[in-house]
Amino acid sequence: MGSPNQSSISEFLLLGLSRQPQQQQLLFLLFLTMYLATVLGNLLIVLAIGTDSRLHTPMYFFLSNLSFVDICFSSTTVPKVLANHMLGSQAISFSGCLTQLYFIFELTDMDNFLLAVMAYDRFVAICYPLHYTTKMTHQLCVLLVAGSWVVANLNALLHTLLMARLSFCADNVIPHFFCDVTPLLRLSCSDTHLNEVMILTEGALIMITPFVCILASYLRITCAVLRVPSPSGRWKAFSTCGSHLAVVSLFYGTIIAVYFNPVSSHSTEKDTAATVLYTVVTPMLNPCIYSLRNRDLKAALRKMVSRNIASYQ
Repeated sequence: MGSPNQSSISEFLLLGLSRQPQQQQLLFLLFLTMYLATVLGNLLIVLAIGTDSRLHTPMYFFLSNLSFVDICFSSTTVPKVLANHMLGSQAISFSGCLTQLYFIFELTDMDNFLLAVMAYDRFVAICYPLHYTTKMTHQLCVLLVAGSWVVANLNALLHTLLMARLSFCADNVIPHFFCDVTPLLRLSCSDTHLNEVMILTEGALIMITPFVCILASYLRITCAVLRVPSPSGRWKAFSTCGSHLAVVSLFYGTIIAVYFNPVSSHSTEKDTAATVLYTVVTPMLNPCIYSLRNRDLKAALRKMVSRNIASYQ
């Protein structure tokens, strides 16, 4: 066993999603399509909100931040998958692997926090509509997002440093499409008990606390909506909540399945499928779920596109 502060391995090999050439071609096209859809859809949201003064409200401020995070989230893993396929290489350096791991932790936490903040924003808007502007001030919104970034960075730094102290002495093959914490812990020849304890305690607290806040917010929202006399008003509110809760369920369900179980109980195939859902599919769904049914945002998108077309004529 090597020194606890050094690794004898200078790079890892990412096996990707499949070793079959025909499946690799199909997966390359699928990942490329999903990545382009993710970047384009979320970038349009950011631009539309930034250029339309009518959308400079707390709800759209949080949505634009969520779209930005989703672009970064998808860009942390998918471009490396596409580049490896095009170059015919599976290698990623040890430092590159830790960097990728850091951003995965950071951006996962940010998605987690922003989903909770958006739920709180909807709770205030529905349960305290007369006090919404005084409660959800610009200063509070900025503080919530900035605080989320600080906590997410500190949490990511903690787990990355814990991973950096481990030794990797022999096997360097990662049966995954990016450097995730679970397969890395399996490869380590050091004692990973501290890493697992921190994931199941501090990591669980970081993930579960916003999730509980989301549930509490929607419980209060449901009680308030049930008191609305208009059936159409109740249906509209429940429909919006259903979309958000669908994303929350997908996001938290896959993360809990992958990270908050003992390493020995994990399956490579199940872990890979779950991580594809929350790292690739969920960011792509963000524009559809939060925007396509939003009349104000669709109007802002049409206005932005029309203005750009007119400028080229």
